[in-house]
Amino acid sequence: MPTVVCNESGLDTDLLRGDFPALQQLVHGRQLVYLDSAASSQTPRQVISALLEYYERDRSNVHRGVHELSQRATDKYESARYRLQRFLNAAEPEEVVWTRGATESINLVAAGWGRQNVGPGDEVLVSAMEHHSNIVPWQILCKERGARLRVIPMNRRGELVEGALDTMLSPRVRIVAVAHVSNALGTVNPVREIAAKAHAAGALCLVDGAQSAPHMPIDVQEMGCDFFALSGHKMCGPTGIGALYARRPVLEAMAPYQSGGDMISSVTFEHTEYNDLPHRFEAGTPAIAQAIGMAAAVDYLESLGMDRIQAHERDLLAYGTERLSAIPGLRLIGTARDKAAVVTFDLEGAHPADLGTLLDHQGIAVRVGHHCAEPAMRFFGLSAAARASFSFYNTRSDFDALAEAVETAKEILA
Repeated sequence: MPTVVCNESGLDTDLLRGDFPALQQLVHGRQLVYLDSAASSQTPRQVISALLEYYERDRSNVHRGVHELSQRATDKYESARYRLQRFLNAAEPEEVVWTRGATESINLVAAGWGRQNVGPGDEVLVSAMEHHSNIVPWQILCKERGARLRVIPMNRRGELVEGALDTMLSPRVRIVAVAHVSNALGTVNPVREIAAKAHAAGALCLVDGAQSAPHMPIDVQEMGCDFFALSGHKMCGPTGIGALYARRPVLEAMAPYQSGGDMISSVTFEHTEYNDLPHRFEAGTPAIAQAIGMAAAVDYLESLGMDRIQAHERDLLAYGTERLSAIPGLRLIGTARDKAAVVTFDLEGAHPADLGTLLDHQGIAVRVGHHCAEPAMRFFGLSAAARASFSFYNTRSDFDALAEAVETAKEILA
């Protein structure tokens, strides 16, 4: 469990930061201020310990093995699936498929579901703020199948244009794929409403939850989506692991994405029978340690309370937005009324790469570039921007340090 106490005001961040070894270091002689959690969050000791225990005690392959180590590894691996089911409130563990992350999850849907259900003249809808991972797989599918990719527009605040989805939905639309939270803008999209509208038009709905799962309570049944993709490395877990939630009836009708060991129940040279759900979508030796580590991360987040995490980060968002807005020449990119854990900005007269380097030399880690959302950046007339993204282990003082460092960088670049 975290070394943290919770009270009516939320989390004791100063105490729980002790769980994160990387946050204790100096960078260029300065105390690290880590504001790049949208790219990858930091990892607590509790998750690191779970990984070490597997490698030091339970190291073995899962399933099929009858010896003790294999049995222990299998129990932990499958237990991890149950814990993620609980975290997402999926109806059953068989609706949780392990993947390498949200990117592979979306590719799995585009290939396994899309090739069976999208044909000439059909349409796929994505939003104007999507990460490349929720654009390119659909582009490839549409080109392959003779379908059309259409874009739900957004306004200058970085919100979906009201009523646009209603006018775009038609019997030709097969799926609506949208980010729950924009990684570039922080916008929180009304995914429950979007899913309901998609279903009313006869389409399915995929939600990219890579940026929402670490920051707020998730209930896929209440959300009503057909697919939900997430990544472990953005929610205090290891890299190389994530999951796809899919409703059982949809998953049962999908073709396997990859083939090989463990996704089969029987093979002859003439015919193959596939394994039960969800294993038919998990070919080969899985990321065993990573799944165990992701479950430990889920346990850690749940012990803090996703509602407390969300409340703490809302306070940080308001404070950070106010601090940065006060800097002359700084423009915020993405000012949606409903946002989460991301403050993206452009500084007049400063190239984002130069700004990022100067901030790094002051011990502050931010992300610069197009954030794998080039269309969104171009909408705002930019090729790149700086992004400060945060988590529950950040404090107001981190934004004080960022604002002071930006002011210093302005003087250097003037």
